[in-house]
Amino acid sequence: MAGLETKSPGDSTLSISGMTCSGCANTLTRVLSRVPGVEHASVDFPGGRAVVRGTARPEDLIEAVKAAGYGAQIAKDESTGGRNERARSGCC
Repeated sequence: MAGLETKSPGDSTLSISGMTCSGCANTLTRVLSRVPGVEHASVDFPGGRAVVRGTARPEDLIEAVKAAGYGAQIAKDESTGGRNERARSGCC
């Protein structure tokens, strides 16, 4: 995936944990796409994020990701893409 689409109303952004390769991102894209109310799902492996467009509840998206064996939570700071978390931990 080249990058996440621009966020628009009706989008949910999730922080994803447990992905180890782009195959994981492809799996999660399929999993999220199957949640009722999802119009489009895009998962960014390097960024550990997913943007989902549609009317699905964020709780249902998180449940689907967890059922697939990964971790998920509502992204706390969508503008940084997680960079602040890495800076605080001294990683990367």
